[in-house]
Formats: sequence, C-alpha cells, structure tokens
Amino acid sequence: MKKMDAKNKTFLAGISILIGTAIGAGVLGIPYVVAKSGFLIGVIHILLIGAIILLANLYLGEIVLRTKGKHQLGGYAKKYLGKTGSFFMSFAIFFSVYSAILAYLIGISESFSFLFFSNFNYSILIGILFGIFMSYLLWRGLKALKTFEKFGVSAIFLLFILITIFFSKKISFANLTAINTNFLFLPFGVVLFALLSFFAIPEINLVLKKDKILMKKILVFGTLITILFYVLFAFVVVGFKGIETPEIATIALGPIFIFLGIFTMFTSYLALGNSLKDHLIYDFKFKKINAWLLSSLIPIFIFLLVKMSKYFTFTKILSIGGAVSGGLVAVLIFLMVKKAKIKGNRKPEYKIPVNWFIIILLSLIFAAGIVREIFVAVR
Repeated sequence: MKKMDAKNKTFLAGISILIGTAIGAGVLGIPYVVAKSGFLIGVIHILLIGAIILLANLYLGEIVLRTKGKHQLGGYAKKYLGKTGSFFMSFAIFFSVYSAILAYLIGISESFSFLFFSNFNYSILIGILFGIFMSYLLWRGLKALKTFEKFGVSAIFLLFILITIFFSKKISFANLTAINTNFLFLPFGVVLFALLSFFAIPEINLVLKKDKILMKKILVFGTLITILFYVLFAFVVVGFKGIETPEIATIALGPIFIFLGIFTMFTSYLALGNSLKDHLIYDFKFKKINAWLLSSLIPIFIFLLVKMSKYFTFTKILSIGGAVSGGLVAVLIFLMVKKAKIKGNRKPEYKIPVNWFIIILLSLIFAAGIVREIFVAVR
C-alpha cells in the first residue's frame, strides 16, 4: 500500500510539472485569438496541434528514457544530432524560455497593475519586483518547483471551475458561431505556445527516479488534460465575452480571476526558469551562480526593453515564441528519436513507432508556421 501511495504521489508530481509548465500565460491568450478567428477554427487548432504535441512529447519521453545520465534538451540534441543539432536546440531553448518568461512578466505585471490600480501604469515597476522575487525561488531550484507546481495546478483548475460556475449561464452561442477567415491562422502560434511542455520532460525524469514506468502515462494524461482544458476554457470565455475578449482573458472577469490567472503564470515561470538553469548547469557546465544569473536577470532586462515598445503585445510575444521555438524544438525531436533508437544506451520503458511520412509532413507544417510568424512580425 505504501509503495502504491508513493507511486501515486510521484505520478501526481510528474503530471503537475507537465500541466503546470504548459498551462501558463498561453491559456490566458487563447480566448483572445480564438475569439478573433472564431471558436470552431480555434478548436480545430487546439485539437490538431495538441495531437502533434502529444506525439512529440511521447517521442521526447522515449529519447529521455533511452539515455543514461542527467541531461536537458541541449544535451540530448548534442548526443544524437551533434554540434549543429545542439546549436539549434540551444537557440530554440533560449528563445522559447526567454519568450515565455517575458510573456509571464508582461502578463503578471499588467494583471497586478490592473488588479490594484485599475490601469497598466505600474506594470513596469511590478514586473521588476516580481522578477526579483522569482530570482529567489529559482535559486532554491527543484525543491521550490515541486512545492509550488502542486498549488499552481490546483489554482488552474479552480480558475476553470469558478469561471464555469459564474459565467456559463451568460454564454451566448452567437459568440461561438462567428467565423473570421481573415484570422484563419492567428491561433497557431499562441496555441502552440500554450501546449509546449517539452522543457518539463527532463525535469519529470528527475522526479520519477525509479518509477520511470510512469513516464508514458504522465505524458498522455497530462497532454490530454491540457488540450481538454483549453477547449473548455475557450468555450466559456469566448462564449461570454465574444469579440470583446481582451488579450489577457482574466482581466475582464474580475479580481479573483485575475489573481488565479497570475498564479497560473507564476507556476509556469518557475518551471521554465528552473529548466533553463538546469540546462546551463548540466549541458553547458555553468557554475550554479552564473546559471542562476542568466535565468533570473536577463529576462528582467529584456522585459524593460520590450515594455518600451508598443509593438510587442502579450499575444504577439506568445505567438512568436510558440511558432519559432516550439516549431524548431518539435522538428529536432522528430530528428532525434530515430537516432536515439539506434544510439541510445538504456532500455526504455516504452517505445513509439516512427513513421517518416508523418514526421516529414509535421516538420513542414512547423516550418511553415515559423516562416509565417517571422513574416508577420517584420511586416
């Protein structure tokens, strides 16, 4: 019984890390892009991209299980794709994590400013102070991550339950039937960003220790729960607010929803910041203090630069970060898994077949998404 309880706790810890990493700022941006494109178009994006991410997560999980030792994504890329693969993975990781943390800082600072002052005038100061607070938690590392992820996932589902209770009766189906083909591809980057949980998988591997048999179950359940959550969340918020849905969804719903939205972003910030720090320590052999400084202070500096520009809004950061880094990491995972099946030095707890036609097709989709986002950003 005690052994079963321990396994259940490990499973919950693993699934909390996966869901907590995925459901962060992205969930708050989804209703906005879904409202713009139309609910049906948005749901199609969520389901299709969700299926692709589930496959990529399972491939990455197999790669991790086939490899002995402690690594982050850059380490796996170097082992199976060489220096070139490691370079592109490192670029994708840094771009993704800094984009994500930047989005979290923007979302959290604007949410706090609106919560306490009913405007966004204090968002820069709040963002700096919050960044400093996160620096302390990142110094604590995995211990802080496991502690706050459990509360974070609880807050995420509490947020959804409360929104459903308070606003489900106010849903207008006219808001859910509208379609705007001018924004047909708008949800792609934000939805992809919201579903990204690649960076959590090496962390889950550390938590699992001797219970690695749970990896596949965690990845499947965690990804499916995330997909379902996004569809239902978009249904309620878009059904209630329609085209008036703001970029940060919870801002339009009241104080308690703003606070819970802040907490969801906080947990993902912590998970990704910790993943970046570990990546620098394990794969680039940085000293802990230097890895901590790069994962803590650089995001605050970038936040200040971005806040000086009116162009990079909350959802634009999500969209660019999701399409560019998420697409690149997914393609690299597809390339790595074949090599890992041959060069791996450990017997994995599960195996996923590789279909090259599907991998090439998905890689082309991600490549097209990257090109589109870059084109839109510089246009």
